[in-house]
Amino acid sequence: MNFPIIFHILGWVLNMEAVLMVPSVITGFIYGEAAVTSFFWTMAICLIIGVPLALYKPKDRIFYVREGFVTVALCWIIMSIMGSLPFLFSGSITHPIDALFETVSGFTTTGASILPEVESLPKCILFWRSFTHWIGGMGVLVFLLSILPMAGGSHINLMKAESPGPIVGRMAPTVQSTAKILYKIYVAMTILQVILLLLGGMPLFDSLTISFGSAGTGGFGIKNDSMAGYSVYQQNVVTVFMILFGVNFNVYYLILLKKFKQSLLVEELRWYLGIIVASIVIIAFNIQHLFSSLGQAFQQAAFQVGSIITTTGYSTTDFNLWPQASRTILVMLMFVGACAGSTGGGIKVSRFVILLKTIRKELHQFLHPRSIKKIKMDGKSLEHEVVRNTNVFLITYVIIFSFSILLLAFDNLDLITNFTAVAATFNNIGPGLELVGPAANFSIFSYPAKLVLTFDMLAGRLEIFPLLLLFVRDTWKRF
Repeated sequence: MNFPIIFHILGWVLNMEAVLMVPSVITGFIYGEAAVTSFFWTMAICLIIGVPLALYKPKDRIFYVREGFVTVALCWIIMSIMGSLPFLFSGSITHPIDALFETVSGFTTTGASILPEVESLPKCILFWRSFTHWIGGMGVLVFLLSILPMAGGSHINLMKAESPGPIVGRMAPTVQSTAKILYKIYVAMTILQVILLLLGGMPLFDSLTISFGSAGTGGFGIKNDSMAGYSVYQQNVVTVFMILFGVNFNVYYLILLKKFKQSLLVEELRWYLGIIVASIVIIAFNIQHLFSSLGQAFQQAAFQVGSIITTTGYSTTDFNLWPQASRTILVMLMFVGACAGSTGGGIKVSRFVILLKTIRKELHQFLHPRSIKKIKMDGKSLEHEVVRNTNVFLITYVIIFSFSILLLAFDNLDLITNFTAVAATFNNIGPGLELVGPAANFSIFSYPAKLVLTFDMLAGRLEIFPLLLLFVRDTWKRF
C-alpha cells in the first residue's frame, strides 16, 4: 500500500473542499448572515490539515487499483466529516450523527434528510446543502484527475473506483482529457438549466440550488414542500433535466462529435427511455382519478418517474398516497436507477440488461448444452469479467440490503418504512414510503439506525466495493 500518495491526494481533496465552500461564503455575505462564520472555521480546519499533506511530495507516485479504491473511500468519508462542520458550527443541526447523515446524503446525492423543515435555515447553509449534491454528482476526484500528475495507470484506477456503473472507459485518449470533457458537459448542462428556470420566473437562488440538485440527481429541496410550490413550467424543466442527467455522459460526447446515429444506438439508453415512457403511461392512467385532467396526471407521473429512476428525489406531490400499483412501480424504479456513467444512483440499467441477457443465455444453454453464446451490449461481446463483476455486485447488494433492513428492525418501525428507507438510501434516492415518504423525513430513526443508513448511502454511491475494502485486512498490507 502506497500510503504517502494516498495522504497526498487526501490533502488535495481537503484543500479543494475548502475552496468549494467559497460560494457559500459569498451567499452568506450577500444575505448578511452570521452563519457564514461557520464556513471560515471549517475552511481553516481543512487547510490546516490539507496544505501540509498536499505539499508533501511522495517519492513513489505510482497508484494501483488497491490504492485507488482505498483513496476514493477515504476521501468521501473525510469530505463528509468536514462537510458536516458548517451544520454543527452554525447550530443548524446540533447532533454530530445527524449532521453527518445530512452531509453524506448531500455528497452521495441521496437527498434523504433528518430536517423536519428547511425554510428557516440560513441561505448560506441551504446553498452548501444543495451544492454538496453538485460536488458529489460528478465527484471531486474526477475533477482532481484533470490536474494531478500521477503514474502507473493511476488516473483510470481512481476513475474506476469513483465512477458509477459496471463499465468505465475513456472518451478521449487520456483519462485526464476524459475528466475535463465530463466536467465541461456537466457545467454546461447545469448552466443551461439555471437559465431556463430563470426564464420561467424562478429566483436566482432557487434556480441555482434546484439545478445543483437536478445535475447531481440529489434532491435536497429549499422549500418544505420540495417542488410542489413551483409552476408547471418550472417543474417540467426540472423533469427534463433530471432525465437528461440520468443518461450516460458518453452519449453527450458522441453528440458533440456529431455521431448522432451512434449515440441513438446505445442499448442502455434505449432501455432507460423505454422504462421511463412505459412507467409514465401506466402510472398516469392509474392516478388519473386523483387529478383534474389526464394531462395533469401525465405531468405529475413524468416528474415522479423521472425523479425516482434518476434517484433525484424531488417531489411535487405525496406519492405515498397514490394507488398501490403506482407506488409499486416507483419502488421498482428505485432499484433500476439511471444509466452507468451518469450522476444517477441505483443498480443501473446496464446491470439489469446484462442480468436479463445472462438469464436468456443460461436458458438457451439448457436447451443447447454444446452451443457457445456470447453476451453482447451495443453489438460488442462483453468480457467474462464484466459479467462476473455484475453478478457479484448484485449478490453483495442483496446481502447488504437484507442485513440493513434487519438492523433497522430493532427500531420497531413497520417493514415498509424500513424496506423503503434502505432502498432510498442504498440507491441514493431520498424519499421512501410510509414514515419516510416525500412528506416526512428520516429523523424518526435512532442514531445507530442513522449510521446504518449513512453507510448504505456511501456504499451505494461508491458501488459497494471501495467501502467494503476498508474492512479487509489484506487491503492494508504492504506488498
